[in-house]
Amino acid sequence: MEAIKDFFIGVYNIDLFHYAIDALIKLFLAVLFSGIIGFEREHSHRPAGFRTHILVAVGAALVMMTSKYVFLEYQGLTSFDPTRLGAQVISGIGFLGAGTILREGFSVKGLTTAASLWAVSCIGLAVGAGYYTGALVATVVIYLTLHAFKRIISSQNQAKNLYIEAENMSKQAAEIGNIVKRYGGNLHSLEVLYADSNPSKRKSDSVVLKAVIFPRDEESLNMTISSIRTLEGIRDLYID
Repeated sequence: MEAIKDFFIGVYNIDLFHYAIDALIKLFLAVLFSGIIGFEREHSHRPAGFRTHILVAVGAALVMMTSKYVFLEYQGLTSFDPTRLGAQVISGIGFLGAGTILREGFSVKGLTTAASLWAVSCIGLAVGAGYYTGALVATVVIYLTLHAFKRIISSQNQAKNLYIEAENMSKQAAEIGNIVKRYGGNLHSLEVLYADSNPSKRKSDSVVLKAVIFPRDEESLNMTISSIRTLEGIRDLYID
């Protein structure tokens, strides 16, 4: 009897070790893949950045792993559908994505970040299901879409991003728009950014405005920047 008992304990420990290693690998890959996407969003000063994307992917991977575990554990005892929990993740992530859209102030922004959150949740589900190849390829495609394609589009459109630290949001925003038009440029968008990435340099009574403009030419851009710098209440300006 003792030999039989030891045998079953050994089998159980082997299964437990297998589950632990499998969970460790999958959660690590979920962090790695989603972290790549999240880093790009963080670098672009988006409301949902590095940590948010990682949490979404890890949660999705855990849901899929749990669903797979329950299916295997109770196989033959119930008609449990292993894809049911994953489907709830795909639909439920929309609520989090909607929050990133509402996070932007003046116009409809955050759609790309909402889509990236939904995409990393799908990556997490793929990792949780053991579909590593699909998750890896999707990560590369998503990163290229967010990073490389953005640079290509920006270079073709000659869009310039101006980051302006100002004292009064409403007053300076109107004056910035007038200056851009005065020198023949077009103001594509103007939004408020809170300098979370470097709070030590942020003044408590100031905001950071991101102005996306299409200057007429290089001379027009330089004159626009020079004029904005001379505005009262402008503390700093840099171009990306």
